This record gives sequence, C-alpha cells and structure tokens, in this order.
Amino acid sequence: MAALDYKKAERALYLPGETPSLIEVPPLPFVAVEGRGDPNEEGGEFSRAVSVLYAVSYTIRMSEKGGHPIDGFFAYVVPPLEGWWWSEGGADADFGDKSSFCWRAAIRLPDFVTDQVFAWAREEAARKKKLDTSAAFRLTVDEGLCVQCLHRGSYDDEPQTLARIHAYLAKEGYRPDLSEGRRHHEIYLGDPRKTPVDKQKTVLRLPVAPL
Repeated sequence: MAALDYKKAERALYLPGETPSLIEVPPLPFVAVEGRGDPNEEGGEFSRAVSVLYAVSYTIRMSEKGGHPIDGFFAYVVPPLEGWWWSEGGADADFGDKSSFCWRAAIRLPDFVTDQVFAWAREEAARKKKLDTSAAFRLTVDEGLCVQCLHRGSYDDEPQTLARIHAYLAKEGYRPDLSEGRRHHEIYLGDPRKTPVDKQKTVLRLPVAPL
C-alpha cells in the first residue's frame, strides 16, 4: 500500500488556489517548537527548531524500520513544515521587522502518535541525532474558519498576497480574527532550507470571523 501523503489526500488544506477562499480547518495534531527572532538568521533559533522538528518527525516515520513498532502505525509522507507568526504582545506579525517575530514552527503528526509515542520519539531523536529536543512539544491546533491563498515566490513578497486576502475578506463580509489561539499561519510546500526562492510555494492562512 502506498504511503499516505496528506497533501494529496487533503488537498483543500494544503493545495489551495491563488485566489483567496474560505475553509473550515479541523483540529490537527502537531509537534511544535516556539521561539522568537528573525527566521532567516543563519544557525539561529528558528533554524535549530526546524532541525528538531524534522528529527522527531522522521524518528516516528522510520520507527518500524528501527525496530520500534507503534500501535496503529501506517506508512505516510512526513507533512510539510508550518509556521504561526505574531509580534510581541500578541499583535499581528510585523513583516517589516523580522527580528520582532514570535513564532511557532510545527509539523503535523499522524493520529496514531500518543503522548507515550511522542515522548519516545523525542528521546530517540535526541539520542540518535545528538540534538537537544527538549523544546519540542505535542499539541492540537483548532483553527476553525479561515481564509487561505497560495503564495508563490519570496517570503518577502507575502504582503502583496496578504493585501489580496484582506480585499477578499472586505468584499465577502469577513474580518481577521487573530487571538492567542489563532495566528497568521503559513504552510511551506517545499523544504524552505532547500527550495530556491523562485520555486517557493507557501499557503497563507488567516483565521476569520463574520463582520
């Protein structure tokens, strides 16, 4: 049986068009690390967090081959990296000052990952990769009603796509509904560490509410 690829199985969540549209996002489980600062800083906090996320995720994915069977395990493609962004004090992210960013980097987990499985994977990843994985935690994110749109190209050009999203919301009678539990959200469809700028594709997602 082919490995489950969430991007293909749940296209509405991962492969929206370049025209903004509404979506109801169900609660989803993640491995996550939170921090602050410019994500582009070479060797910085965000870069280290991403390394931890991939290490834990691939430890789970390869668990059977590593001789650690997990109840309910099925073969799957490790989902793309995701990020939630905001500024100090809970305000919307200031894209003009990346040093002020607060962020949560995350990778989706399959439903079979329990607290016990996660604890094992975090310890095993630390042992095998010689990484400090203590900042990684498991959580469920319940975003609810959102607007999303595919952005192509540089992350620095995202404000142009966000302007189209806000114009769509105004036309359709919705407003951004940002809070501690609902942040500006991005899904990176290619590994941002390896994908050339002109090939980058990012899902931009904002939680919304009716006016």
